[in-house]
Amino acid sequence: MPVKIRLQRHGKKGKPFYWIVAADVRSTRDGKYLEKIGTYNPNTNPATIDIDVNGAVKWLQNGAQPTDTAKAILSYKGVMLKNHLVGGIRKGALTEEQAEAKFQAWLDEKAGKIDAKKQGLAKAETDAIAKAFEAEVKVNEERKAAANEAANAAIKAEADKKDAEKAAKEVVEEVAPETIDDAQAAASEEGKTE
Repeated sequence: MPVKIRLQRHGKKGKPFYWIVAADVRSTRDGKYLEKIGTYNPNTNPATIDIDVNGAVKWLQNGAQPTDTAKAILSYKGVMLKNHLVGGIRKGALTEEQAEAKFQAWLDEKAGKIDAKKQGLAKAETDAIAKAFEAEVKVNEERKAAANEAANAAIKAEADKKDAEKAAKEVVEEVAPETIDDAQAAASEEGKTE
């Protein structure tokens, strides 16, 4: 019975979540499996992978063939390296302590790379937030300046209107006494002529 290490899809539409399983080749994608080895969640950044390294190595040693995607995931988590080191132990090229030391050094290096990626993502996110805040502050300042200009223009227009009314009133007052004097003179002449 040929065995494959492959992904079994779970989760909802648009949000996949995978189980990494050892299953018979003839079973359906989401059908029966022999053993659940781990989980893979591609919805997070970086992707969350939880895997039983020793269980996966056991299946690889017994002849299970991983699919391309499963092989990439197993390599990412160090299962393929551990399988290689176990083969070296079996052949006598390495002792178990040396193999464990090499595997642990690889895990530490990988953890450092993952932490660096997480820090880079967090820094990029804070930079994006700061840039958006600066843009918002700039837009708000422009809005304030435009509102102040509009208010100043309205005040100036009101002042110009008052000045125009005052000037018109002065003109009327200058013209009005002459007109009043002319009217009184005309009235007195009319009174004399009668």
